[in-house]
Amino acid sequence: MTIIVLVILAVIVLWFIGVQRKLVAMDENINNAMSQIGVQLSSRWDALTALLDLTKGYAEHEYKTLSDTIKMRTSISSKSTAAEVNEQENILTDALGKIMAVAESYPDLKANENYIKTMDSVNAYEEMVRKSRLVYNDSVTKLNRTIRMFPTSIAAGILNITSRDYLETNDKKADMPDMR
Repeated sequence: MTIIVLVILAVIVLWFIGVQRKLVAMDENINNAMSQIGVQLSSRWDALTALLDLTKGYAEHEYKTLSDTIKMRTSISSKSTAAEVNEQENILTDALGKIMAVAESYPDLKANENYIKTMDSVNAYEEMVRKSRLVYNDSVTKLNRTIRMFPTSIAAGILNITSRDYLETNDKKADMPDMR
């Protein structure tokens, strides 16, 4: 009888260890995906700053407003929340829209080779962020689904692993004009 109880306890402990390792791996995948988003957003901010510098000579009065907007940026790390990423995306989209409005008013700026190359960089970083967001949301789906299923939900509760929020789409991006 004692051997049966010990075997059952050993199976439960081994199962719990396996579930803990699986949940930790899923959590780390989400943290990694969030870090990737942070890297891409930082690169987009840098490209946006370069665009801002290009507009300075064309629209000095707009430069200060845009500069203040860009200073509102914050770093996104692996521990950032979906809400923080969405907030940064909104700030970035607003700033980019303002820069594009300046470019529309100044055809010379819009035709400037440096402006075109920088906008191409912004577009490339945008695509990378989009892909990183897909990876993040997919990782969140896997974790959320796993921790909702019995009996893994018990282990997740004991380990205090909770569901994560998804990154939402930015409706403002749909209204953005062509970037060139």
